[in-house]
Amino acid sequence: MARRWLRRWLTIGFTLCCSLAQAVDALPTPSVIHLASEDWEEYTAADGHGLGWDVLRAVFEPAGVKLDIRTEPYTRAVGLAQRGEVDACVGAYRDETSDLLYPHWNFDTDHIYALGLASNPPPTLDTLGSYRLAWVRGYKYQDYLPNVQRFNEVVRRTGILSMLTHNRADYYIDALTEIDYLVARARDPAQFRRTHIAELPLYLCFADNPKARTLMALFDQRMAVLVKSGELKPIFAKWKQPYPFDPD
Repeated sequence: MARRWLRRWLTIGFTLCCSLAQAVDALPTPSVIHLASEDWEEYTAADGHGLGWDVLRAVFEPAGVKLDIRTEPYTRAVGLAQRGEVDACVGAYRDETSDLLYPHWNFDTDHIYALGLASNPPPTLDTLGSYRLAWVRGYKYQDYLPNVQRFNEVVRRTGILSMLTHNRADYYIDALTEIDYLVARARDPAQFRRTHIAELPLYLCFADNPKARTLMALFDQRMAVLVKSGELKPIFAKWKQPYPFDPD
C-alpha cells in the first residue's frame, strides 16, 4: 500500500512539473520589450532614431512587440537588465556578463578602431600590448583583444583627445562611429589617425526571467527569417554602414 501511494505521489509530482514547464513554454509573447541603451549618436539615440533602433524595430514590431527605450550609461543599462528592470540591454559583446542571457543571433557588428596621433605608428593586434590604451568604463576590451597589458578606463569620452595630445595614453579604443564623432570635433582632425583592429558582434543581453526568455526566443526566430530574406540590408544601406550578415 505504501509503495502504491508513493508511486501515485511521484506521478502527481511529475505531472505538475511537466505542466509548469509547458506553462512557461506557452507564455504569451509580450506586447512591449523594454530596452536600455547608451545614447550612441545615429545608432541608439535618446530620441529613438538610429541604425540600432531601426534594426530592432524591424525585428520586433512585425511580431506585435513595440520597443520601449530607456537611455542610460552602458554600465547602468547592464545593471538594469541584471535586476530585471528592463528586458534587455543593447550593444553587448558575447558572454560579457555571466548572469545575463545571450541569444544565438547578433544584431550588428562593432567595427573596433584605435585612435591615436598621426605621428605614432599604427597599432596591430600583435602590437597592442606594447601601448598604453584607454576606453570607456564597462566596455571590457581586455577580454576581447589579445595581448592587452596597460589600459585606463575613462568615465566619459570628452577628454579623450586631450589625453592623446598630452601623452597620457597612446591609443583610444572604441567603435568607429564614436571615434568619427570625436575626430570630427577636433580642432585639427589631421592630427589623429584611426586604425581598424577588430570586428566584434553586438548582442542584446537579456534578463534571466521567463518574460525575457520569451522575447529572446522571438528575437532569434525573427533574426533567422530576416537574415535569410535580406530584409535588413536596406536599413544598413540607409545608415551607410556595412551589412554584417554576408556569408563572407
